[in-house]
Amino acid sequence: MNVCHAAIRWHVSIHIDSDASYSGLGRVQQNGAFGRFAKMLAAKPEDTENRMHKSGILLLFFSFSWAVFAQQGAAAADGEPKGLTQHPTEMPMQAQQSERHITLHVLATDAAGKPVEGLQQQDFTILDNKQTQTIASFAAVKGATAEPPTEVILLIDLVNTSFDRVAFVRQSVEKFLQQNGGHLAYPTRLVFFSDTGTQLEPQPSRDGNALAAALEGSNSPLRIVRRSAGFYGAEERLQLSWQTLDQLINYGGQIPGRKMLIWISPGWPLLSGPNVEYSAKQQQSFFNSIVTFTNALRTSQTTLYALNPVGASENIMSTFYYETYLKGVHSSRQANSGSLALQVLAVQSGGRVLNVSNDLTGLLNSSIEDASAYYVMSFDAPPADRVDEYHALTVKVDKPGVKTLTNAAYYSRP
Repeated sequence: MNVCHAAIRWHVSIHIDSDASYSGLGRVQQNGAFGRFAKMLAAKPEDTENRMHKSGILLLFFSFSWAVFAQQGAAAADGEPKGLTQHPTEMPMQAQQSERHITLHVLATDAAGKPVEGLQQQDFTILDNKQTQTIASFAAVKGATAEPPTEVILLIDLVNTSFDRVAFVRQSVEKFLQQNGGHLAYPTRLVFFSDTGTQLEPQPSRDGNALAAALEGSNSPLRIVRRSAGFYGAEERLQLSWQTLDQLINYGGQIPGRKMLIWISPGWPLLSGPNVEYSAKQQQSFFNSIVTFTNALRTSQTTLYALNPVGASENIMSTFYYETYLKGVHSSRQANSGSLALQVLAVQSGGRVLNVSNDLTGLLNSSIEDASAYYVMSFDAPPADRVDEYHALTVKVDKPGVKTLTNAAYYSRP
C-alpha cells in the first residue's frame, strides 16, 4: 500500500478540526533535509504528490536519519544548534567504555505517587534485560538543593495546540509561575514553540513573577501550519516537533545537571495506525530515530513530561492511543512513527504523561514535585553483540508499595 495515501486516509478518519486550509510554511531551515522538505511542502498538494513519486519518495521525512545534538559536540559558534547528523557506526575505545557506563535518574514513589526519601543503595536492584547489575555509584538527591539544581523547562506548544486552548495554557502557566509570591523552587526557563521559530528564554530564573511578565509580554505567533490542514499539515507539524525536541536535547546536553522538560501539548501527529504500511527503509529510519532519542534523553540528563492541556475534554481514544506503542522496539522491523510520539518518549525517558485533568496548573505542580527527591545510580553494561542492541531497564525497590520511574531502555554497541 502507498504509505502516503494510507496515512492520509487514516489521519483524516480520526482527526477532524474546524475548517481551515493549508496556507504555507513557517520558518524552517532552508538548507539540507529540512529545507528540501519545506520546499516540497510549499508546493500545491496536487503537485507535492507528483514530486514525491518522481523523486521516488513516498514520505520525505521518514527517510531521514535523525541524530541528536547532545552526542555530537558543542553548538555552532554563533550559538545556533548544528544540523542533524547520523550517529557514527564506529567509536574510539574510550568513548565506547564511557557509553557503556549507564547513569540513571530514578524516582521512587509511594502509593499516592509522592516521592519517597531516605532510601539506601541496598534498597535498589537494577535489572538490564532481566539480569541483575552491580551498582557502581549511588546518590540520594534533592532537586532544589542539588548542585547544580534541577532545571525546569516549560515548553508552550503553539504548533500542536488548538487556538482555543492557547489562551488557557498561557493563563495556567502564568498562575503556576506566580504561586508562592513568585518564588520558584527550581531554575525555570520558558520555551515558545511555534512554526515561525522556537523562542528560548536566555537564562533560567527562580523569579516566577519576572517569567510571568515575560509570558504576558510575549505574543503567540500566528500559526501557519493548522491542525485541520490534513495530511500535509500533519507531517509538517511532526517534522517541526521532532526538530525542536532535537534542539532542546542538544541544549540539555551542553549544561550540567538534570533537566525536566515539560512539554505542554496534546502531542504531535502519530501518522501511524493499523492500515499504514512502511517500507523497510522507512522503518530503519524510524529505528535510527528511536535509538537516538532514547539514548540522548538519558545521556543529556533530560526527563520528558507530556502535559495535555485538553485534558479530560479530549476523547478517550486520543488520550490513551499512545499506549499502543509503549512496548520496547528491538529492531527496525518493529519501528514506526507511533514509537516516536511525545507521550511514548516521555514514558521511555522516565517521565510521566498527564492527560486526564483540565487543571493544568495542578498538573504542573504535580510534575515539579517529582524533582523534590530522586536517586542517581549507575552501572557498567557489558559489551553488546551488535550495533544498537536493545536493553530493557528495570529498577526495583525492596520496600512494599514503592514504585520507580526511570529510563525504560537503552541501546548499546559492541
